[in-house]
Amino acid sequence: MADTVIEADGLVKNYGETRALAGVSFSVPAGSVLGLLGPNGAGKTTAVRILTTLALPDAGQARVAGLDVLAHPAAVRRQIGVAAQDATLDGLLTGRQNLVLVGELSGMRTGQARTKAAELLELFELTDAADRVVKGYSGGMRRRLDLAASMLTRPPVLFLDEPTTGLDPVSRQRVWEVIRELIGSGVTVLLTTQYLDEADALADRIVVVNHGRVIADGTPLELKERSRSAHVEVMLAEPGPHAAEVIAPLVGGLVSVSSDGLRLGAAVDSAPGLATALVRALDEAGMLVDNIEVRQPSLDDVFFALTGGAGEEEREREGARA
Repeated sequence: MADTVIEADGLVKNYGETRALAGVSFSVPAGSVLGLLGPNGAGKTTAVRILTTLALPDAGQARVAGLDVLAHPAAVRRQIGVAAQDATLDGLLTGRQNLVLVGELSGMRTGQARTKAAELLELFELTDAADRVVKGYSGGMRRRLDLAASMLTRPPVLFLDEPTTGLDPVSRQRVWEVIRELIGSGVTVLLTTQYLDEADALADRIVVVNHGRVIADGTPLELKERSRSAHVEVMLAEPGPHAAEVIAPLVGGLVSVSSDGLRLGAAVDSAPGLATALVRALDEAGMLVDNIEVRQPSLDDVFFALTGGAGEEEREREGARA
């Protein structure tokens, strides 16, 4: 088993009377991606802030790259790159100057920082805007530059807090490619995102938090298989007045019937052989099936089933402002 690079153990964090984290625990093995998901205010950003030494927990422990975050914050910072939700760029500097400055502050020689900055500007398709001041950048350009800054020193551990928010589809795909390249080189990534397709595409494992607690943990496939949110749709050759009653014992919920009586739909378990069993039951009842389709649950289905689909108030930010 790969060594654990990021570990949260029973993290608790309160903002006044608001509890942002209520004993959150998870770990990330070396060279893998953990997707940390949850509604707004669930505790994701608070957990990231603690792990990146930007906030102190009220209880619990956190370790990054084998280092205790509370005991050795400076050493932890040398091992990580962070792309936070809010860009940390200087709007009065150019894109190139921002990257070179980050490199120099991280201990790189100026020439080395300039070389690496040029590579990242090209990688994130910012070369044409490299010598323009950042305050004139669009939101998407600022986000790409912020991501480039987080990767400048090729840190072994990378925290990406909603990295593609505000990016167009083409830019999102490019960021995904860059993240995959980093993973291939052995970088360990903790990713928070509101885009569930992003977590599905990139994460080796997913932890879902809600109300400051972990409510699910597993690979994307495992979470989907545990879900009862698959859906079956049956198309009959002719209307079957009792078709819903025939298939009801085989499905997991209420059977919907179209106005013409030809189409039946229901939530089902993701069990093998279900389509065959439905066709056989309808055939024995004298009803011919034209088509049957079982749609397996997506990560969106799993997320909505776990969290109810509604975000809480952004408690962390309210607490931070307080």
